[in-house]
Amino acid sequence: MCIKKITGALRAISGTPHPKNFTSAIIAAAGLSERFGGDVTKQMTEIRGVPVLIHTLKAFEQADCIHEIVVVAKLNEISAWEILCREHGITKVTKIVQGGFTRQESVLCGLDAVDKKSKFVAISDGARCLITPDIINSVCRSAYKYKAATAAHRSTDTVKIADKKGFIDSTADRDTVWLAQTPQVFKTKLYRAAAYTALKKGFTATDDNSLVENIGHPIRLVECGAQNIKITTREDIAIAEGVLCDREKIAALAETEDE
Repeated sequence: MCIKKITGALRAISGTPHPKNFTSAIIAAAGLSERFGGDVTKQMTEIRGVPVLIHTLKAFEQADCIHEIVVVAKLNEISAWEILCREHGITKVTKIVQGGFTRQESVLCGLDAVDKKSKFVAISDGARCLITPDIINSVCRSAYKYKAATAAHRSTDTVKIADKKGFIDSTADRDTVWLAQTPQVFKTKLYRAAAYTALKKGFTATDDNSLVENIGHPIRLVECGAQNIKITTREDIAIAEGVLCDREKIAALAETEDE
């Protein structure tokens, strides 16, 4: 076996990024921010002087596994995002497209806009502004091995299953309970089949994993910690600010030690 074939085989086993694994990130940022409230959408709200969505895009920009980024946005925000991406040096954004009425429809709009050579899609919430390049790369590498993988975090709380009247029906086994996050990464052909099957059958879901589960394909869970939160309410902004502040301090300390 030639060295090239051996190298390719090792990459496949380890899930290492490969030029053939062209990965398109689809960032869903077209929500109405109804639970967030206020005149400014959560994706436009600034944390440490930078809009929430730009924090997210910076992480995908820096992730080695990501080749292109497609942003799905509200129609009246598209021009603003075009300007902000240029100002913040987000060069991997190839398209900013209008979203649909639901998240599921919006992701489909993004899917239709990815490059024809896309082999994998990494679908993420624009409001997960604490995402890191390492998390993105980790989930992508797992998807390269298993065709489907998702960021997640093991539950540290006891989970109760309720009945329709709001009383405890049962207690879930905490060892098997995970909290789903994004990115959720799939082989592009697999996700396209799942998305259009759901569209044809009228199946709706709250995340992209559910669409792939619906056609019976297994999805690998990747532990990504508790910090990868989604901005939903204004209280989450304070949490995100604290985390980003701590990261900046750690980075500054590391630079000082290197000098």
